[in-house]
Amino acid sequence: MVRVQNLTRADAQAAVRNPLAFIAARWTPDPRTVRRAALAALVMSVIIVVTGGAVRLTGSGLGCPTWPKCTDDSLTNTREMGLHGAIEFGNRMLTYVLCAAVGWAIIAARSTKPYRRGLTRLGWAQFWIVMSNAVLGGIVVLVGLNPYTVAAHFVASSALIAVAAVMWQRTREGDATPRPLVGKAIQQLVWFLVAASVLLILAGTVVTGAGPHAGDSSEVARMPVDWETVTKLHAVLAWIVVTLTFALWFVLKAVDAPKGPLDRTRDLFLVLLAQGVIGYVQYFTDLPEVLVGLHMLGSALVWIAVLRVLLALRERPETSVPGLPAQPHDATSASIAGPR
Repeated sequence: MVRVQNLTRADAQAAVRNPLAFIAARWTPDPRTVRRAALAALVMSVIIVVTGGAVRLTGSGLGCPTWPKCTDDSLTNTREMGLHGAIEFGNRMLTYVLCAAVGWAIIAARSTKPYRRGLTRLGWAQFWIVMSNAVLGGIVVLVGLNPYTVAAHFVASSALIAVAAVMWQRTREGDATPRPLVGKAIQQLVWFLVAASVLLILAGTVVTGAGPHAGDSSEVARMPVDWETVTKLHAVLAWIVVTLTFALWFVLKAVDAPKGPLDRTRDLFLVLLAQGVIGYVQYFTDLPEVLVGLHMLGSALVWIAVLRVLLALRERPETSVPGLPAQPHDATSASIAGPR
């Protein structure tokens, strides 16, 4: 059996003053544990988007009519509030699960040896986005599901996914200076792809804000734009993203780029293909709730896939620290045509 060290009064005081430093001084996680913690935070950031969509698609946005309590007299939903109250309150409770996942990622990153400041900051950035978005979610309820606040709520969730995806990637890399795997022209093409994807997400929030799924069975204000027009704009942006992805894959093949960027570009194209099929089917079948929910999941997966393409354009080896062995990480092929 492993002997557990007795905690002294000084240990208890140190734990109260700085619990993260206290844990880090006594625990060094395996690199795989750190990666799994970051992945758990990323998965939960996607799940919270999907369950938030379920709240809107079931008309449960005002199932709990106030915030931070569920009603003026109850912190939780009551039996009289029915299914809508249970769905809305359940989504609020999932925020605590998300916080736990982000907290676990912060603890794992902070306890890594040697200390990785950048990785820990990415964890804390997720925490503050979650807190800010929770407050924004409360404002959404208090203003009666104003479509502009709902759109901002989704954009903040997309920002959380972005930071979580970057942290997950960074757990699989070292802290050395990034080394590009492709040339400047390809990097610029990918940044165009990222910009087009951001516009696609923003247009999607307008489609939602003007569309029929208002989030509650009562009369809810919608964005004063023509839904058909903004939907067609959304489709055009989607085709631009698909075209850029297709062009990127051909360019990467032409320059004999390494396997990492090629694989990530292929993954993005496949996700876009599935998302496009869902998008057109839901449009021509009058927006059934199940397909709209799948489209929201697809939006999160497309965004992650785009970011993975961007992050695959460089590699970051481990930095050598005297006295400490280098931690293993997923290496990228070095046989490339890009600059060194």
